[in-house]
Amino acid sequence: MATWILTGSVENFRINVERGFDVIGFKERRRNQAGAFAPDDEIVFYITGEQAFGGIVRVRSEMFEDRTPIWPQGAKKQPEDYPWRVEAEPLAILDEEAFVAVDSLLDELEHVRRWPAEHWHLAFQGQLRTVSAADAKLLRQRIEAAARAGAPSG
Repeated sequence: MATWILTGSVENFRINVERGFDVIGFKERRRNQAGAFAPDDEIVFYITGEQAFGGIVRVRSEMFEDRTPIWPQGAKKQPEDYPWRVEAEPLAILDEEAFVAVDSLLDELEHVRRWPAEHWHLAFQGQLRTVSAADAKLLRQRIEAAARAGAPSG
């Protein structure tokens, strides 16, 4: 099982929330990486504008191609249709107020250590990357703890 970090906008994250994280899409140029997904892999969502993690899902299918528009195209010069997709199911999804700030994990994430401390944000450039088992465990623990803390009591 691999754990991936998917970098995206809060707008795309909100669309995934509305859809129940049933399908996750990847950019055209990420075909080879998307083809490496397997059922039971996990995807952690890194929200660019927030510099925070918003949730984690489990992959339920192999990669497939679908160009049906789901995510906004915005004002980009070359709009993306995120054609490489996997079916997924939510494991722990956070309300925006409960997102886990990446700066709270900078001293612990192995992935971030590849860059000078003042340039940690470079660790999340590009749409998709895998992380170590230690980072996967840390991210899962923090996101699940934030989800439990934000869960209504009763």
